[in-house]
Amino acid sequence: MTPENIITVGQQAVWTTLLLSAPLLGIALVVGLLVSVFQAATQLNEMTLSFVPKILAMALVLVFAGPWMLHLIMDFTIHLFHDIPHLINQ
Repeated sequence: MTPENIITVGQQAVWTTLLLSAPLLGIALVVGLLVSVFQAATQLNEMTLSFVPKILAMALVLVFAGPWMLHLIMDFTIHLFHDIPHLINQ
């Protein structure tokens, strides 16, 4: 296994991780910002008010983006397993 192969597999793993985490982190950021603006406008400082909407929004994103995320991680894993003989022989 050459250093170039290791770097390529590492880059693919990092890219897949970023793609998998982007929908959840993005929706958490947007919902958190909206709740913070609402709390600042109404002067409510309730901790559960910021936590519950984020959890609900992330669950909703998982329902809709879950199949895509599963397909992405399966494709990465299958590609990695198919490349094992090629990676070992070098």
